[in-house]
Amino acid sequence: MATLAPSRPAPLATTPGGRAASVRHLGPHWYASVMGTAAVATAGASLPVHVPGLRTVCTAVWALSLVLLLTLLTARALHWIHHRDRAGEHLMDPAVAPFYGCLSMALLAVGGGTMLLGRDWIGLPAALAIDTVLFTAGSAIGLAAAVAIPYLMVVHHRIEAASPVWLLPVVAPMVSAALGPLLVPHLPEGQPRQTLLIACYAMFGISLLATLVMLPLVFGRLVTAGPPPLALTPTLFLVLGPLGQSTTAANTFADTAPGVLPAAYAHGFGAFAVLYGVPVLGFALLWLALAGALVLRARRRGMGFALTWWAFTFPVGTCVTGAEGLALHTGLEVLRWLAVGLYVLLVAAWLVAALHTLRGVVSGALLAGPGPARPAPRRARVRTT
Repeated sequence: MATLAPSRPAPLATTPGGRAASVRHLGPHWYASVMGTAAVATAGASLPVHVPGLRTVCTAVWALSLVLLLTLLTARALHWIHHRDRAGEHLMDPAVAPFYGCLSMALLAVGGGTMLLGRDWIGLPAALAIDTVLFTAGSAIGLAAAVAIPYLMVVHHRIEAASPVWLLPVVAPMVSAALGPLLVPHLPEGQPRQTLLIACYAMFGISLLATLVMLPLVFGRLVTAGPPPLALTPTLFLVLGPLGQSTTAANTFADTAPGVLPAAYAHGFGAFAVLYGVPVLGFALLWLALAGALVLRARRRGMGFALTWWAFTFPVGTCVTGAEGLALHTGLEVLRWLAVGLYVLLVAAWLVAALHTLRGVVSGALLAGPGPARPAPRRARVRTT
């Protein structure tokens, strides 16, 4: 995937025309950095241990994710205005098009962080307004991507093998399902609250069933064709996204349903959170071990940094929030410390990805396109007499 691991540096732009040129190869996969940064903030906000100063640090990280989101939205707007040909190529590229789901999840993740953390600094009314806009836009884009990208895959893309990136557009509605309940208490009682909660549950089903269709293809590809290319090995962590996020969503439904839905349904959501979440989180830990082993194998074989390393962040963050919710509903200490351990892994992965990305942006290497193809060797004339 050349767009994720460019091979030659680009000069830093200093003029308006240069700035437009510098975003020519800026693809939708850059939104993964916003998602990973927001995940560090929101997962830390509900960590089931008291760490002095942690909430303040997480709020600062949320603010960073908001700045990153605004920066990337501006840069991507320049990309579409000045380089529509390249944007069209991205949509027709089966390796890049699924990353359009990242836009939706970036909007949703920052919006959710605004309600959980940003309200401490900007107040509840402003946080509610921001999250309402970001949740609405993110959900609409996510649902559109969940239809449009599979359509392109069927009609226009010529795909050689299944890839974990296929999950990106279909997991976006699950992020809406997990974060939408934050807005439910701020709606009028009765039908408005019930409608939003049931809509979130419907998006849970959309994403879950689509994931169940694609996961066997991804695992089948691994078994029959072997490990993915070195630069794409980190994308195996993307499988954790729908697993951890669906567990998180099930727990948020259980927290929100009492007083919104009839008692029978509210109790059902409470039981569902544990009956669904525990086995799914168990499978997520199994996949984490498998993907981690394959990443270590790739690293020993020379895997270098690429933007795919951001796959180590947001998917792990969903497992953190899933474990946090299950710890709350079961009261089990083992789940509480599992959440802490996964959060330590998340922060370490974020630091590594962020530092490498910053260095690549400053040098211009990550903003460059693929290097020029080497010319074919000239034919030499050989005298035989």
